[in-house]
Amino acid sequence: MGIVVVEVCDGNAITTVNIEEIIESEFPEVAVLMNECLSFCGLCRVKPYALVNNRRIFGNTPEECLDKVRKAIKEELAVYQ
Repeated sequence: MGIVVVEVCDGNAITTVNIEEIIESEFPEVAVLMNECLSFCGLCRVKPYALVNNRRIFGNTPEECLDKVRKAIKEELAVYQ
């Protein structure tokens, strides 16, 4: 498992991009976990989001959210460098 964990609800709009493959190929030290539900009821339908080490990251589009997830990952990894 990675030192940074990205959790994604499989019902969320961010899954329209292959976030698991994209993130894990760009950041080998990151684990992407696809979950059936992250218990933020209704949030999946409102905006694309993911959890990066339990911090909610939002975007207006899946692509914007993916960019923000990348930025959050870089911030988390900076702690370990």
